[in-house]
Amino acid sequence: MLDNDNVVLVEVTRGNIVESCHRGAIAIVNGKNEPIASVGNINFLTYLRSSAKPHQAISVVVSGAAKHFDFTNQEIALMAGSHSGETYHANCAARILEKIKLPYTALYCGVHTPFSHTAAKELGKNVNELHNNCSGKHAGMLASALIGGHSLEDYYKAEHPVQRAIAKIVAEFAGIEVKDLIVGIDGCSAATFAITVAQMALSYARLVNPQALRPELQAATKLVANAMLEFPEMVAANTNRIDTDLMRALPGGLVAKAGAEGVYTIGILPSAKYPEGLGVAIKIEDGDIGRARNAAICGTVEQLGVLASTEMERLRTEYLPPIKNHRGVLVGEVRPIFKLNIK
Repeated sequence: MLDNDNVVLVEVTRGNIVESCHRGAIAIVNGKNEPIASVGNINFLTYLRSSAKPHQAISVVVSGAAKHFDFTNQEIALMAGSHSGETYHANCAARILEKIKLPYTALYCGVHTPFSHTAAKELGKNVNELHNNCSGKHAGMLASALIGGHSLEDYYKAEHPVQRAIAKIVAEFAGIEVKDLIVGIDGCSAATFAITVAQMALSYARLVNPQALRPELQAATKLVANAMLEFPEMVAANTNRIDTDLMRALPGGLVAKAGAEGVYTIGILPSAKYPEGLGVAIKIEDGDIGRARNAAICGTVEQLGVLASTEMERLRTEYLPPIKNHRGVLVGEVRPIFKLNIK
């Protein structure tokens, strides 16, 4: 059921009127779980979807698999990402599988057309599980299953020990009990977890400032966050992906991760402006992952004031372009209209 307490975050204009609008919620908290700003109903319950991937990668580290199989930071970043299915992504996933001595057919993520239009055109019908945006995540799950001595054929199912370990980590980051997690099936067949938008924000605040977590989890969290910061192109792609472009706009300063159905999450590392760091969670109610979500991301980041003006303008140019008709005539715009009352 959609939530009437959510507010209009983004308007789409044509001429002098608003032609369409997108509602949603935004939650921002710091590393101490103190509210910094919010818009709409931040208790809106929704699935993390791919925004859970960094936490799923943390589980690989906690299991001991990352150390045992000597996974590189590049490989860990791929586990935490939703890659575009380009050759360097598929090759990285293949290297993970080589280390754990399993074929790509052991991945139960399924096959889909790569996010990269160039890769999709080059590969044609020659796509396999390695090109799935979740191949790194699934390879990591298989590594955790191996190191734990667990079965491989059902590693992705919610009742499997690997998924139960992930659920425990997701709950701890969100500040709730495991029993309070709602579990569904993701597009890649692995378990996915529903929490509130506010809890998503806390999860990402703790991703960049894990001081409230137990020591074992702190070390694993820092490793995964640093891998994402070092290899943002493995989290998404070198071009046409806002996750990577956001991280490159503030090198070493933030991690960004898209989820499905209008979910977007950002962790801003501790700085002079935000000494405890920030966790940001955005949910577009209608599930848009294009114009509306991009507008909400740009509006949020701009109001938080974490990017230089040149980087902010570059981001707006790429992800918030004006609306033009088929003849290139300017006819409207997509614009964020919310105001963050930052504390």
